[in-house]
Amino acid sequence: MSNAAAPATEGPDRSDAPAHVAIIMDGNGRWAAARGLPRAEGHRRGVEALRRVVRASHELGIRYLTIFSFSSENWSRPASEIGDLFGLLKRFIRNDLASLHRDGVKVRIIGERDGLEGDICALLNEAEELTRDNTRLTLVVAFNYGSRQEIAKAAQKLAREVADGRRDPASIDADALGAHLDAPDIPDPDLIIRTSGEQRLSNFLMWQAAYSELVFVPLHWPDFDKAALEGAIAEFARRERRFGGLVAKTAS
Repeated sequence: MSNAAAPATEGPDRSDAPAHVAIIMDGNGRWAAARGLPRAEGHRRGVEALRRVVRASHELGIRYLTIFSFSSENWSRPASEIGDLFGLLKRFIRNDLASLHRDGVKVRIIGERDGLEGDICALLNEAEELTRDNTRLTLVVAFNYGSRQEIAKAAQKLAREVADGRRDPASIDADALGAHLDAPDIPDPDLIIRTSGEQRLSNFLMWQAAYSELVFVPLHWPDFDKAALEGAIAEFARRERRFGGLVAKTAS
């Protein structure tokens, strides 16, 4: 992702809505623990919340929705929980991909695929290939993703270009590095939402978040719905976005 302009997609005319919303879907385990349920049930309910938010995003005029589905740090979790998360991903793609495609949703994947099991990679590739020409909503799935790793990988690509004599080191600037990130054609998020009350980015889109508005929601992710998304967008609409300058004053 970069802050370069991207082609417009089909959708409702909602000029008050941010074009790109990114969500850190946090709190599945705490939601389950508060109800005496296994963590796997929290993750399952989290998938239901994702379905609701994908539908709501198009209805609210959002053109890009990025979700943090599996962090590169999540490998430190118990193997049984990782297995549950991967199982949910497989079921989500197998069960929901057809409806996403029918609804005009384009799926993009960012993150590291090296080292993933072959069936997972095949599903991710299938989701991207099937939906590549859709234009109503772009769903960006950050899977096995870490922002520091993404930035380091971009720096390595630039270093190889310099070592090969294909780039002058003096030409490396913010735009050059941004162009080597995982999805440079997608605009930076206008709004980043994190659920469960935590107030940090946790290695998510740190480069792209330079001018994003951050909204922290106390709800755990399984309870997040269209009304909660509308509330976050309303908070976004109240902000004065300066981008390092002054807010333009309207004529009196």
